[in-house]
Amino acid sequence: MAELIPSGAYRWRLEKKGGMRVPGVIYADRGALEKIRKDRSLEQVANVAHLPGIIERSLAMPDIHWGYGFPIGGVAAMDLDEGVISPGGVGYDINCGVRLALVNLDREEVAPHADALASALFARVPCGVGGGGDLRLNNKEMAAVLREGARWTAARGAGRAEDIERTEESGCLSLADPDAVSERAIERGRDQVGTLGSGNHFLEVGYVETVYEPEVAEVFGLREGGGTLLIHCGSRGLGHQVATDFLQAMQKPGREKIAIPDRQLACVPIRSSTGGRYLAAMSAAANFAWANRQYLLHLSREVFARLFPGSDLRLLYDVSHNIAKIETHRVGRDERRLCVHRKGATRSFPAGHPDVPEAFRRVGQPVLIPGDMRSGSYVLVGTEKAMEETFGSTCHGAGRLKSRSEAKRVVRLGDLERSLEEEGIRFRARSRGTLVEEAPEAYKEIDEVVNVVHGAGLSRKVARLRPLAVIKG
Repeated sequence: MAELIPSGAYRWRLEKKGGMRVPGVIYADRGALEKIRKDRSLEQVANVAHLPGIIERSLAMPDIHWGYGFPIGGVAAMDLDEGVISPGGVGYDINCGVRLALVNLDREEVAPHADALASALFARVPCGVGGGGDLRLNNKEMAAVLREGARWTAARGAGRAEDIERTEESGCLSLADPDAVSERAIERGRDQVGTLGSGNHFLEVGYVETVYEPEVAEVFGLREGGGTLLIHCGSRGLGHQVATDFLQAMQKPGREKIAIPDRQLACVPIRSSTGGRYLAAMSAAANFAWANRQYLLHLSREVFARLFPGSDLRLLYDVSHNIAKIETHRVGRDERRLCVHRKGATRSFPAGHPDVPEAFRRVGQPVLIPGDMRSGSYVLVGTEKAMEETFGSTCHGAGRLKSRSEAKRVVRLGDLERSLEEEGIRFRARSRGTLVEEAPEAYKEIDEVVNVVHGAGLSRKVARLRPLAVIKG
């Protein structure tokens, strides 16, 4: 691996070498860099830089860690005519993302009932591997979900117009085509709208612990002590199957060969037939994920209304952190349409950008960064610097430090449960194994990751959240 050259307090440059078409740029401080060097993610940053049509640089956020093909925490923008699209640059959990709702209750009102609230949410929200929910959709309904995304859910009475306005892309990618999604993928998703899944997906009830920028926080509706609900999940089995189908198609022997340093970077030209079909299927899966998170918010509203009559959950925002989208960015002196892969990276658009909802346009887009189940999470705001350096992108979370198998080897369930209880955090999990896999020790320190993107100017700290109750799949 080539030497990293510092190019700012939080910026490191990986010079072009061999077949790299552009350099790599990694955002990290020296402490974070030591953790990043423990896996092969820097090699993956260099590998992505080999892809045809990549623009300016292969990017890595401070929560970067090893992933399939692309690193998790990676960003790559591609020229639409000469560039490629790769399922490895999106990930298996298409449109995995986060939504944050603000509760009209204070910490003092919620905390005494956190245990009952955890039990009620755990009973109402289906979770676990392959778990199905209340809805089992026929083919016509599935096609509508894949075309309309969160709008489909809201139209069934499980959402509000404001929810749609406060969702990235209004919860629907227009390139979606249900006919590009395989029968197997549709079958896997048929009963999974309104389900949490497993792994690192969660519901988290908490409160605003600290406000850093009062003016922006006021626009977002954040106030210290105010209640919160975070929802983290994606496109479930349907999205996984879409990724599997197209990786198999792109890796099939005899296809037109694109020279790549890693088979997991399987890709096709964006303008090719397969590239177009992947974009259409991936967009449909992204819409499925937005429909799913919208229904999960609806179920959570039902639970809160039952336990706290008169309570309300107002959506602050919903962001994706596993997606490829066609966006407009400045390259040199020109505005160009690019295909931006964000895998484990969050959009971070600044004040005044037309894609930021009108309610937030004078301050910038809310950026939601979940941490681990004990440390808490952050709300940031998008910046102009992100547009200049990272195609409007920032980090997406704490980033894994230990693999799931390593976490199982070193974390004791009893110790973990005691530490959460001592912190006053109530928890429910479908699987105790998942609880150990997702232990705080398995993740980097969220404060360190966020301090890097704040210091680098890719997004700014607005508020820090603290958990009271966590539901894991």
